[in-house]
Amino acid sequence: DDTLAKLQGFIVKSLGDEKYEFRDNSGTVTVEIDNDDWRGVESTPETRVELLVEVDRNWKKVEMDVESVRLVP
Repeated sequence: DDTLAKLQGFIVKSLGDEKYEFRDNSGTVTVEIDNDDWRGVESTPETRVELLVEVDRNWKKVEMDVESVRLVP
């Protein structure tokens, strides 16, 4: 719980309410990105990004709360 991790892949679509579908080679996961955590980064489904996420686990599910978004060169 509250572990930090880095994910590299693509934000493929907005799910509303600051939730997004993120995809990498292992599959897809829903992440939450607060508006201020974008810090001016603009992405499309073809833009490769790196997310620093805080992984929150409880007995029902795992949630990924994004701390920062950056473009991958």
